[in-house]
Amino acid sequence: MSARGASPPVASVVGVARRRQLLPLLLLEAATLLSGTGNGVALVALPWIALERTGSPTAAGVLAAATALPLLLSSLFSGTVVDLVGRRRTSVGSDLLSAVSVAAIPLAAAADVLSVPVLVALAMLGAVFDPAGATAREVLLPAAAERAGWRLERVNGTHEAVYGVAFLVGPGVGGLLIGLVGATTTLWVTAAGFLLSAAAVTALRLPGAGPPVEAERPAGVWRGTVEGLRFVARDPLLRAIAVVGAALVALYLPMEGVLLPTHFSALGAPERLGAVVMALSGGGVVGSLAHAQWGHRLPRRGTFVTALVLTGVSILGMAALPPFPWLLAASFATGVAYGPIQPLTNLALQRRTPERLRGRVVGILVASQYAAGPVGYLLAGPLVEAVGLRPAFLGLAVALLAVACAALLARGLHGFDDPPAGPPAPGGAAGPGQPHPVAAAPPRAHGAAPPG
Repeated sequence: MSARGASPPVASVVGVARRRQLLPLLLLEAATLLSGTGNGVALVALPWIALERTGSPTAAGVLAAATALPLLLSSLFSGTVVDLVGRRRTSVGSDLLSAVSVAAIPLAAAADVLSVPVLVALAMLGAVFDPAGATAREVLLPAAAERAGWRLERVNGTHEAVYGVAFLVGPGVGGLLIGLVGATTTLWVTAAGFLLSAAAVTALRLPGAGPPVEAERPAGVWRGTVEGLRFVARDPLLRAIAVVGAALVALYLPMEGVLLPTHFSALGAPERLGAVVMALSGGGVVGSLAHAQWGHRLPRRGTFVTALVLTGVSILGMAALPPFPWLLAASFATGVAYGPIQPLTNLALQRRTPERLRGRVVGILVASQYAAGPVGYLLAGPLVEAVGLRPAFLGLAVALLAVACAALLARGLHGFDDPPAGPPAPGGAAGPGQPHPVAAAPPRAHGAAPPG
């Protein structure tokens, strides 16, 4: 048989092998997309329900703060739970429990028992389960990158772009469905997203996805969490990232969770709220994909602080509440500017954290950002009622820009350009002919990124 005749079968075998290498990464990103889309729907539906039933932005702020409090506690310990139980088990169990808690809201509405306290209680219950599932999936990214043969910069940028797509689709769908079927019925889409995410992770097969070996398990939830806290506290870069991230979340989340819903609720335009969040996420997709393509060529600290300052400037443009087309443009610019920040944060964690601490460090970094969220939420509603929507929005935006400018002077952020904390891992996820970009045990962390 000629070489020409033998080529198609060889090409077919190579193609099948390549698809098998990519399958874990595709399943992981499918789960991220599905659960993120459901959360994007809830992002606009939950505050809308509170505003419908009370007409008060303070009620929306209380709901958001009540949701953030269990997020703080559960994210603090969820990483240790992941390291104890295993990543696939934690992800599937968390998604199933989240689906049940979200589905209970439209069921309670159908039974005419959905008061604001019941809504707050169910939202808090759903918030308890979500961080563990997100953490469990995301700490598997380096293994999926290694299987696929992708650079970590490319995987991180792509992963954040997938989050952006989820929050591009979810809020837009949520805003449209609120107008068509009502806010409570819309939450069935969130429940469906969690169920489909659980199905995708169930099919996932990767090293490290199953139960951890006994020698690598933390010695209990509390002791394991303390060990992770000490690791973060002793690392100057991770400590600086935690402080900056907490400040960003405290100032930004009330804008998206209270101020923008209040503005568009007064206009009677839920679809415009969805469009603004979609513009934020669309810009984030562009920024993340650009970093995935070219980020490995740029200085990490310079890119990080520049992106922070540009994000602050863009949010200041949003805070002026200009005519709707300009608000959309400012929202898109905010997303583009923020795009590189989370992939760079993820890469720093991957390069500096041992694998056995992966889940704990992820959870602690997320918890550090959620810790300031409830304060911002609780202050936002009364601030709007005291000084008005636009002055409150501008005040938060100016404070956020000041934090971004202060990051220019943060000495800990110089660690972005340090070499990896350990020797290269054999067989890692570097491109052909490229040095491996991570330490021997790379983790993946998810912070509460402002634009979705």
